[in-house]
Amino acid sequence: MSVEEMNGKRIAIDAFNTLYQFLTVIRDRMTGLPLMDSKGRVTSHLSGLLYRTTNLLEAGIKPIYVFDGKPPAWKHAVLAERHETRKAAGEAWKELSEAGAPSEEILRAAKMSTRLTDDMIRHGQQLLELMGIPWIQAPSEGEAQAAWMCSSGAVWSVASQDWDSILFGSPKLVRNLTIAGKRRVPSTGAVRDVVPEMVELKKVLSDLGLTREQLVAMAMLIGTDFNPGGIRGIGPKGALKIVKEEKTLEKIITKAEEKSKWSGPDPKELMEFFLNPPHEKEMKIGAGPLQSAGLRKMLVDDFEFGAQRIDKAIATLEKLQPKEGGLGKWVK
Repeated sequence: MSVEEMNGKRIAIDAFNTLYQFLTVIRDRMTGLPLMDSKGRVTSHLSGLLYRTTNLLEAGIKPIYVFDGKPPAWKHAVLAERHETRKAAGEAWKELSEAGAPSEEILRAAKMSTRLTDDMIRHGQQLLELMGIPWIQAPSEGEAQAAWMCSSGAVWSVASQDWDSILFGSPKLVRNLTIAGKRRVPSTGAVRDVVPEMVELKKVLSDLGLTREQLVAMAMLIGTDFNPGGIRGIGPKGALKIVKEEKTLEKIITKAEEKSKWSGPDPKELMEFFLNPPHEKEMKIGAGPLQSAGLRKMLVDDFEFGAQRIDKAIATLEKLQPKEGGLGKWVK
């Protein structure tokens, strides 16, 4: 589907996922370096957030960014593993750069080393507030909060690259929303069009002949953000077969463990987390009117963005301001 087809729709955007996209994609293709100011502070995420969000507003989309809160205790091991992976990628990036390796290899390692820091998150939230864009702090996983917002009718869809939104029960998921456009394929150098893709939970379940509980169990066998390895030796076809044959989660895991040992948190806890994740029904919205002077001060004076481009973006945002007040007015 096209971005224009979502005109007038409220969409809950997975903020962490989106910021990672910007930090990964907006880099120098030769050195792998992200955009930075003279103080060495990374600004790729701010650039992406400003211009992509403005593009969404111009298309008539009403974005609401949802930020992750406190992760479940058993996710800490996964986060620690990711940290080590990114650290190793950062070291490889440095070695490849010093050795004069091909730019494709340097860029690949640079992207794998991408980190989202607390300061980046805080600055991203500050930018959204100055733009007048609503954002929400989830109590736990942002995708879970966004999924509840969609299922309750507060928004039309969730936007994320991560399929977990569907597992958390979102009726709709839009992928590629914030990266739509022409993209270069690193391996070949070819340019391809990336367009938004709509995924509907009801259709997924119908096509596979599964209940939502079975879909979650299937994902757990293959691997999720909370048990990335899944069960070794179990792929999509094998997982689908097992969840259709066995009637309980205990029997599903027992059958799957004929291939390899389960690795991850307690399966019952993980299933419950997907089916009934922490979320806030009374949402605290971080939104207000566009603050043009504050936005210019932050981006031009503080983070050293080009004044001409920022003034142009601010002028566009001013034209898009609804007559009744700030952009946050679209939130129920």
